[in-house]
Amino acid sequence: MSRSIRVGDFIRDEISKIILHEVRDPRVTKYLAVNDVLVSKDLAYADIYVSSFEHDNDSDREEIVEVLNNASGFFRTLLSKRLSIRATPKLRFYYDTLQSEGMNLEQKIKEARSKDQINTSNEKE
Repeated sequence: MSRSIRVGDFIRDEISKIILHEVRDPRVTKYLAVNDVLVSKDLAYADIYVSSFEHDNDSDREEIVEVLNNASGFFRTLLSKRLSIRATPKLRFYYDTLQSEGMNLEQKIKEARSKDQINTSNEKE
């Protein structure tokens, strides 16, 4: 396992703990999930992908990402105390739409299967 993957896993776990226990901003809910962290090979940047079931429209999603990006210095300071590397990566937050896209795709597959079953049964008659 490469170093950037290990650092990314550590950052994901620590950011989750920080959001759960130390963030007091009411716009950042306890139900915010840190889905993935991709760290650059030189460990200079960490792209953090978050999602939440409470934020279902685009304006809420943009707001939560803006709040997190504005608080990235706070997160980075706390991470630097917990991370034992020379330089703590700069944090960039993004909203992860993969879960909602996956659910939409799953719904479309179910609809297509039901249409196929109806068409197949009509052709047999």
